[in-house]
Amino acid sequence: MDWTLFGSALLSSTLFPGGSEALLLYRLHQGADPLASVAAATAGNVLGSLVTYGMGRFGRRIVPHGSEKTVRRMARAERWFLRYGRPSLLLAWLPLIGDPLCLVAGILRVGVGSFLLLMALGKLTRYAALAWLM
Repeated sequence: MDWTLFGSALLSSTLFPGGSEALLLYRLHQGADPLASVAAATAGNVLGSLVTYGMGRFGRRIVPHGSEKTVRRMARAERWFLRYGRPSLLLAWLPLIGDPLCLVAGILRVGVGSFLLLMALGKLTRYAALAWLM
C-alpha cells in the first residue's frame, strides 16, 4: 500500500485542499502498479469523505457559525444536493463542491450505505480515468 498516496488522498477529501491526483500521476509515471495506486488513492479519498460526512452528521449545530465564505459554500452545496438528490454524490470528487456535498449529506442524514456507494463510485471512476489516461 502506498501510504503517502493514501494520506494525500485522505487529506484531499476533507475540508483541506490537496493534490492527490498529481501524486497519483507522478506515482504512475514512476512505474507504480496502476491497480494498487488507484486502490490506495480511492481508499484514502473515501475515508476522508466519510470523516467529512461524519462531521456533518454529528456536528450539525456547528456549521451555521462558520465564516461567511463557509456558510455560502454550504448553502450552495445544500441547494445542489436538494435539487439533484442522492445521485449528486457521484460528483463528490469535484473541487470546491465535493467536500461540502459530503458535509451536507451528513447534515441531511443521508443513509451511510447509499452515501458510501455513490460517493465511492464517483471517486473510483475519477482515479481510474486518470490512471487510464496516463
